[in-house]
Amino acid sequence: MSRLVVVSNRTADPRKTAAGGLAVAVRESLQRTGGLWFGWSGKIRGDPDGIDGQSGVHIQTFGNVSLATVDLTQQDHDTYYLGYANGVLWPVFHYRLDLADFDTRFSAGYRRVNQLFAHKLLPLLKPDDLIWVHDYHLIPLAAELRAMGCGNRIGFFLHIPMPPPMIMAAIPEHEWLMRSLFAYDLVGFQGHVDLGHFRHYVESEAHAMPIGPQRLRAFNRTLQVDAYPIGIDVDEFVGLANAKEGRDMFARMREEYSRRRLLVGVDRLDYSKGLPQRVHAFRELLAHYPENRDSATLIQIASPSRESVGAYDDLRRQMDSLCGAINGDYGELDWMPVRYIHRNVARKRLPGLYRASRVALVTPLRDGMNLVAKEFIAAQDPADPGMLVLSRFAGAAEQLKEALLVNPYDAQGTAHAIQRALTMPQEERINRHAALMKRIRQQDVHWWSRSFLDALAEAPQDERV
Repeated sequence: MSRLVVVSNRTADPRKTAAGGLAVAVRESLQRTGGLWFGWSGKIRGDPDGIDGQSGVHIQTFGNVSLATVDLTQQDHDTYYLGYANGVLWPVFHYRLDLADFDTRFSAGYRRVNQLFAHKLLPLLKPDDLIWVHDYHLIPLAAELRAMGCGNRIGFFLHIPMPPPMIMAAIPEHEWLMRSLFAYDLVGFQGHVDLGHFRHYVESEAHAMPIGPQRLRAFNRTLQVDAYPIGIDVDEFVGLANAKEGRDMFARMREEYSRRRLLVGVDRLDYSKGLPQRVHAFRELLAHYPENRDSATLIQIASPSRESVGAYDDLRRQMDSLCGAINGDYGELDWMPVRYIHRNVARKRLPGLYRASRVALVTPLRDGMNLVAKEFIAAQDPADPGMLVLSRFAGAAEQLKEALLVNPYDAQGTAHAIQRALTMPQEERINRHAALMKRIRQQDVHWWSRSFLDALAEAPQDERV
């Protein structure tokens, strides 16, 4: 069996409980086959060194899994990570051209760090290694490895949305980025909408020719593409809901809000998550369905995210203002409509909060997948489940059809869906939850990992020069 080499912007200790879908899948896959996880250490080094050889590569071994990390200079961190990955690719891929900063220094730093990763990784590779590269930080990594003679099978998975061709074309380096993807053997997307956007781009901009349902020919290369929606470890999350921390949180919420119906939102504080629109929709609920006053409470957790970036500081001030206004206008001495929490909440406590909530609001303006939606489903009591209100612009909406799908830009429409969720008969909630639970079990994180890696192992390879 080939060794698996995973490459991502950041790594995680494979011995510890993973918090995200990527970390769970990587840990499970690496422990099954043995392998190497390569990425940035998270540290900034003082003096830049050369890009050749293995200087500056830190290697730790845990059983049959090794972690290999490199440090970045302050300049590389600012241009590659803050500048290009999060200042250009993140906003554009989430359809926010107005927030992108197309500074040429950023693109140069992005190329430089991908070249650095390739130079540091290449000496660690074995001829039959299977290489799995993750996310928008590392789009050109395979092209850099190919330029140095790497002939291994290399796959790439994009965790965030793929924008439509006309939005993608706004990036000055868009042709280079998309050409770089053709250095991979397999590229995976979260959903069929993202896959369709990529196909339309390469067909219109690069005159790609389809070769069968899942293969494209462009830039003198043939690429296999498909959708692989990421999932969660359902059994692990059900176990968290039934563990002591989960049960204690559930009991505490039920006791404290015994006279209320809870709605919950759990997000990073990010402009893609539609948080102001969600608060507006909740305000519409109170305005047009007054029976929810002094009855429904929204607990909105918005964990800190990239607060050094101006757009996030603006968003935090906006949320502070909106939540304060709705509490001031509708609150009573013994009831606040919105409980807004701007800090991280321990993952072990979230299942109890989800189970105690009648409704989950997962309403991003655009999202690659959004695993909170699936975690909420897994945490529910099947005999009396809560209801999921889900944005149609979340990748999860392609799978979770039994949720109440909404347009997050339509505050009144979303308020109506919330009211429907709050008043939905128990039998309908049970039936919808059973269908949703079946689907997230069928396509869990282990299915995602196996499906992608099996396809990569079998993908036809072009002749390497």
